[in-house]
Amino acid sequence: MSIVSALADADLLRLEELLAEHTLPAAMRLDEAQAYLCAVLSGPQPLAETEWLATVLGGAEASVSDAGRQAADLLRRLAVDLESGMARGEPPELLLYAKENDDTGGSDYLPWCQAYLMGVDHSPLDWFDALGAAEDKEDSEEICYLDDQLFPLFMLTGEAEAAAAAAGEEWLSGRELDQMRQECEEKLAQAIAAIYRFWVAKRSIQTVRHAAARVGRNDPCPCGSGRKYKKCCGTG
Repeated sequence: MSIVSALADADLLRLEELLAEHTLPAAMRLDEAQAYLCAVLSGPQPLAETEWLATVLGGAEASVSDAGRQAADLLRRLAVDLESGMARGEPPELLLYAKENDDTGGSDYLPWCQAYLMGVDHSPLDWFDALGAAEDKEDSEEICYLDDQLFPLFMLTGEAEAAAAAAGEEWLSGRELDQMRQECEEKLAQAIAAIYRFWVAKRSIQTVRHAAARVGRNDPCPCGSGRKYKKCCGTG
């Protein structure tokens, strides 16, 4: 099995250059690519590599060019880096650009968060549907937990404020709003890692359940009785 080497700073700079190539006019920026990958590697079912590569590079044919091939290779390595780090519970080091026309030197979280939420939308299975969310049901602890982890993204994209306005609820302003934004910025990377680990755990549970459900009728019963499944728990 081939070993994929970790990305060095020079590799990230090269990937940034490739994504800005004129032969990849619809490609994401580096910050957006990282955010999108963090999302599509998470969720109830990861997005297929061919699909996320096409989205990041700006089209299925984008990898035909030399720049596209090089970028695709670096993106695969970036995905491995992100996934291995998040699996260990390590928050990713967010690749953020400075805000335009801002002399304070602050980082621009908006494109990063928007790209992550795009990745959530591109999931093969809706995240909340996979947890059994329904308007006529009270949210489970899992749904509440996921919603809490996603809140920094909703906050930093303005979606939380828009939802409050639509519901006729009061929203923060002034110093309180600034403090909430700062807290969300500080929590974002940790929340991203927590979301990834949450979904990996959910997938593991589902895999165990599916394996148990596929016991053959002539196999030993998993209850440990020593009888065949069809003459024990499989009689029903």
